[in-house]
Amino acid sequence: MPGFVLLVRDRKDGDPAIRLGITVTKKIGGAVVRNRMKRRFRALARDILPQSGIAGADHVLIGRDDGVERDYALLGKELAKALARLSAPPGEKELERDRRHAARKGASGGRKGRSASAHRSR
Repeated sequence: MPGFVLLVRDRKDGDPAIRLGITVTKKIGGAVVRNRMKRRFRALARDILPQSGIAGADHVLIGRDDGVERDYALLGKELAKALARLSAPPGEKELERDRRHAARKGASGGRKGRSASAHRSR
């Protein structure tokens, strides 16, 4: 499991700037640990986002427990891989997953949360 979660959202405002947000909760550790993790994330972003980031989008790194002691080079590879997945066109696996999801959604029959017994007449 990677040492972070990456969220990316297109702002759709026409500004090509790449923005970064970083959050590390108290659950990860004390102030010293959280600040160390945020410094590492800022350094990663400085190295990787200009080449691999998505223009006009907000990028948010959420620190996870595994990220505190993870090797810096490994964190860099994980961030580059995550950004590459986001910028690549959807593959066949993702398209198939979307088709299955759409089919399941359509198979609900329009019964919003009611069981079959709720539809019986009394």
